[in-house]
Amino acid sequence: MRDAVIVEAVRTPIGKGRPNGSLAHVHPVELLAHTLRTLVERSGVDPALIDDVIGGTVDQVGEQAMNTTRYAVLSAGFPESVPATTVDRQCGSSQQAVHFAAQGVISGAYDLVVACGVESMSRVPMWSNVPAGKDPFGPGVAERYPEGLIPQGISAELIAAKWSISREEMDSFAVQSHRRAAAAWESGLFADEVAPLDGVTRDECVRPGSSTEVLAGLKPAYYDPAFGERFPQIDWNVTAGNASPVNDGASAVLITSSETAARLGLRPLARLHSFAVTGSDPLLMLTGVVPATEKVLRRASLSLDDIDLFEVNEAFSSVVLAWRQETGADLSKVNVHGGAIAIGHPLGASGTRLTTTLVHAMRARGARYALQTMCEAGGLANAMVLEGL
Repeated sequence: MRDAVIVEAVRTPIGKGRPNGSLAHVHPVELLAHTLRTLVERSGVDPALIDDVIGGTVDQVGEQAMNTTRYAVLSAGFPESVPATTVDRQCGSSQQAVHFAAQGVISGAYDLVVACGVESMSRVPMWSNVPAGKDPFGPGVAERYPEGLIPQGISAELIAAKWSISREEMDSFAVQSHRRAAAAWESGLFADEVAPLDGVTRDECVRPGSSTEVLAGLKPAYYDPAFGERFPQIDWNVTAGNASPVNDGASAVLITSSETAARLGLRPLARLHSFAVTGSDPLLMLTGVVPATEKVLRRASLSLDDIDLFEVNEAFSSVVLAWRQETGADLSKVNVHGGAIAIGHPLGASGTRLTTTLVHAMRARGARYALQTMCEAGGLANAMVLEGL
C-alpha cells in the first residue's frame, strides 16, 4: 500500500487581521500565491508535476470568493494545467485539505499534491459571508435546537465552566504560548518554516512581555446578559488575552509518496500516518478535539504515551485545557513553539500552519510520533498522527 509524506512545509509570517496589520495590504490570493511559489522554490519540484492544489478558506466571499486557491495557483506562476479547489471545514479547513491530499496520494489518485490555506481577516472579516438578516442554519436546525445556537466565545465560556477552568489557568496558559513562540523566534526555530513577505519577517501578535498580571486586567470579551441568564454557570473569564486573535496569513505543505519522493530526490519530513474527523455537540462546539484524538489514536494503534509532540489549536485557552483534562496529555509536549494565542489564527490557513510548525518541530526534536487536532465551528474536529522520518 502506498504512503503519504510531507516533503516541504512553509508559511507566511502571521499579521494582525486589522486594517493596520502588517499584511493587510496584501490581497489574500497573493498571500497564498507567495507560499505556493516558496513551496516549489524550496523543494525544487517542477510545478507542472503537481496533480492538484487543495486549499482551505473559511469566509469565501469578496476577495476570497470564486475558488481563491485556483487564482493563487495562477498568480504563483504555476502552469494553467495545475487544478485547484477550495474547501471549508471552518477553522480546520486546511487541515482537512491535508487529509484529502494525503488520502488522494495513498489511494493512487495523486502523485504530488499541495494542501494549503489562506485567510485575510483584515480584508474579509469573520462572518462576511453571512449578510445581515440572513439565516445560515435553516428551519430544521432551529427546530432541533429551539433555544438557538450560540457564538464560539460563549461555547468557550461554557467549556471553562464545565471543566472548572479558572481565569488564572487560562491566562497562565496564554502567557506560556507567548513565551514559547518568542523563544522559538529568538532561537531561530521558525527560520525554515517562515517565508518573509514584503519586508514582514515575524509574527505580529507574539508578545514576549505578556504576563498574567497584564492579562488579569482585561475585561471579558463575550459578556452578554441574555446569555448570562440562559447559562448562569458562566463566570465570564474568556478575554482577548486568553483567546486567539484575528489574523492574516497563508501556509502550504507539499505531499507525495515515499516512492515519488525518492524518484524526484525529495527529502521527506514526516509520514502522514492516520486521520480522523468527528462531530460533537454544536453548543459546546469546540470539544470535538477530545473524541477526535481518541479516534485517531485508535486508528493509528497508538496510545497517548506514544506521542512525542502535540499541536492543539489554541482557539481559546479553555479548549486546550479541557482537552488536556480529558486526555491526560502532558502540556510540556503541547504546542512547544507556541500556539494560535500567540502566533495567530488566520482561519483557513491555520490547519496547514499547525502542520508546518509541527513537522519542523518534529525534525528539530527528533520526535517519532506527533498528533495534530483542531476544533471547528458547528461542533467538528479533525485529528491526524504524523510519523517522523
